[in-house]
Amino acid sequence: MNKQAMFLALSLTALSNVHAAGVDVDAGKDAFETCRGCHTSPGTSNVYPTYYVPKIGGQHPSYTVAALKAYKASNRPHRTMMANTISMSDSTMANVAAYLATVDGSTKAIQNGGDAKKGKVLAAACIACHNGDIETDSSNPILAGQHANYLERAISEYQSGKRTSPLMQSMVQGLSEDDVKDIAAYFTNQKGLTTVE
Repeated sequence: MNKQAMFLALSLTALSNVHAAGVDVDAGKDAFETCRGCHTSPGTSNVYPTYYVPKIGGQHPSYTVAALKAYKASNRPHRTMMANTISMSDSTMANVAAYLATVDGSTKAIQNGGDAKKGKVLAAACIACHNGDIETDSSNPILAGQHANYLERAISEYQSGKRTSPLMQSMVQGLSEDDVKDIAAYFTNQKGLTTVE
């Protein structure tokens, strides 16, 4: 099966799943308009601290909703995202997540110069939860294809406690800066997430 046929099949599966759940992909696309300025330009960088805006096309809907709720509750430290989600209803979040699960765009991820081979060994424990299975909705994010410095930033936020998850904090506490860079390089080299176009 070629890539386009596979994407179409997966998109139709995702669409049938989200429609079954009572969400509205078209409403999600409309609600996403305010997000396009940052999330639709490959290589757009956050001003400070400097890291690339994450790729979110093809992400699990359950994870997207969980992330949006975390921003709304101020459990994830990003003022723009916190402001953008403060008035978002649960149904709007579900609609946006359903839309994002069905979109495709640029697959180019920005590397960090880390050692992906070392990262693969270090990431062995991560794969159980972050295996990139796009056919099964999961509250664990797909990491494959994400920009490397965004992954580095997320891991450092778990290490510092800025992002709260006892499981993630226990998984990353012993990692050095080089380890984090190598793990990010491994996931960045995988096919997965896309930039929404």
